[in-house]
Amino acid sequence: MNRFRLTCTVVVSAALLALAGCGEGDSTAASAPSASAPSASAPDTSTAPSAAAPSSSTGATGGASDKELCQNAKSAGDEMKGAFLTAMQSGKEPEPAVFQEIMKGLEQKMVAAATAGGDSKVAGLMRDFAAEAGKVAVAADPGTAAANPTFEKVGEDLSAACKAAGVKATF
Repeated sequence: MNRFRLTCTVVVSAALLALAGCGEGDSTAASAPSASAPSASAPDTSTAPSAAAPSSSTGATGGASDKELCQNAKSAGDEMKGAFLTAMQSGKEPEPAVFQEIMKGLEQKMVAAATAGGDSKVAGLMRDFAAEAGKVAVAADPGTAAANPTFEKVGEDLSAACKAAGVKATF
């Protein structure tokens, strides 16, 4: 049992620490999500009103711009990375349930943020990423589930789309 936990912890740690190390040097991207972080953490009421004003100006996708979507996605990813690092630094070996809870939170925040984007490509990628995070959240072994090539590919695609939108983020 201890070997299983160690393996799970190492695999999830490696995957999430790789994510945590990316995108930290971009001061403009780091300052923008902090302004939108409250809307990402309270998706029921604050995301919809904040997305309503930009939707009239963007019009093309019927929702928030790709840059706004990526800023919200980056914020959700940063929150997940922070929760993961906190769990790793607690001094105790984190249980798989901790990682499952973190990934479930990421899934929920990504879905909430993606709803503001309508049918844009970035919003679709965010929904795909959220679905993969949801699979990790319900897996008995989140470490193995996080190493899924589909999860990695969707994360790479979302990262590339956000880079094209002007937001440096790695998922």
